[in-house]
Amino acid sequence: MEVTGQLKLKYDIQKVSEKFQKRDFVLSTDLSTPYPQHVSFQVTQDKCSMLDSFNEGDEIKVQFNLRGREWNGPQGIKFFNTLEAWRIEKVAAGSSNAAPAQNAQMPQSTAAPVFNSSLADNDDLPF
Repeated sequence: MEVTGQLKLKYDIQKVSEKFQKRDFVLSTDLSTPYPQHVSFQVTQDKCSMLDSFNEGDEIKVQFNLRGREWNGPQGIKFFNTLEAWRIEKVAAGSSNAAPAQNAQMPQSTAAPVFNSSLADNDDLPF
């Protein structure tokens, strides 16, 4: 999965154990709407340093995996989700307009078929 947005916050690396470290960051999406979304992501182990080259406010593209786990605690079973980033790229200025231009140049054969019909068509389909 991937999402593009603005890097809102990046936290320090947390050393959870001798062999495991993680780093959280927040990506803001839908900034042009009245209700922007602030989504928390996590990087682990050697990927924690990926965030070092980005500054808060940078427009970035994050590729991630959706992880879920079950925890059986004193209050019963609970479920937790984690968005685990594995690749982060800086978005080049003006690249958000590049995708629609590429789609406009796609050959007609790859576009979705268009149904053109009129009442004068007399085929023998039952619907």
